[in-house]
Amino acid sequence: MISPISTRPSPILSWFNRVRETLSNKPQDKTQLITLLHDAKQRNLLNAETLGMIEGALQVSEKHVRDVMIPRSHMVVLDLHAPPDSLVKKIVKSGHSRFPVVGDNRDDVQGIFLAKDLLDYDTKGNSHQFNMRDVMRPAIFIPESKRLNVLLREFRTSRNHMAIVIDEYSGVAGLVTIEDVIEQIVGDIDDEYDIDDQVFIKASHNGLYIVYALTPIEEFNDYFKSALSDEEFDTIGGLVIQAFGHVPQHGESIEFGGFHFEVGRADGRRIHVLRIKPLSVLSNNIDS
Repeated sequence: MISPISTRPSPILSWFNRVRETLSNKPQDKTQLITLLHDAKQRNLLNAETLGMIEGALQVSEKHVRDVMIPRSHMVVLDLHAPPDSLVKKIVKSGHSRFPVVGDNRDDVQGIFLAKDLLDYDTKGNSHQFNMRDVMRPAIFIPESKRLNVLLREFRTSRNHMAIVIDEYSGVAGLVTIEDVIEQIVGDIDDEYDIDDQVFIKASHNGLYIVYALTPIEEFNDYFKSALSDEEFDTIGGLVIQAFGHVPQHGESIEFGGFHFEVGRADGRRIHVLRIKPLSVLSNNIDS
């Protein structure tokens, strides 16, 4: 009697099929991995913020320092021989905590200065004994071509938070901070100039307003009951750049149209955020 042929697969064949199916579902490259992650978000396994951070982490290995550095022209530097009172004014105006220290010119970077180190002298009444060479830290120099993932690892191991970027001719091209790298992963880190994506204008304190540079002039006028012209430009940022005659840097200020405009955040191409105070408020504060 001939036994019927079994249609059930053997245990070995079943195991092989399961392994093959598992491997076939694994992403074979970064594009497939990102597609898989987006699919996970669609199925509510990941939220948008987590997905953005993962994508940012994947992209960091493909970006170089030149992609995120602050260009040389926008670096806020301290003079090696500047007196303490001059240093304090520049530190307070910039709002930064770390600064390159330069000698004769911006290519002559002598070290890195931490603003908190000046406080020790000021609070103890020893500002007259201040010597920049005694307190500044060694500067770290890196090439423009360094990958961000490598730089982040070096920042973490060395505990440095700022590096000076040099070009192929060993000249200073700019600077980069650990925050610049981290923001590529987690997105912009909030500071005093950050406002909600849906809000163009936010009241701050003492009559001061934080204004997104892409605010339409028409909306600006409606908010402040002003009459700034929108014939040549659509946004308040465009109008401010025209008034300056150039793309201003962080901290630059100008007055026109009944307002005091100060650049809160900008890069080499455009203004991002402005600090604005109506001149009437400014005048009242001075009078009082």
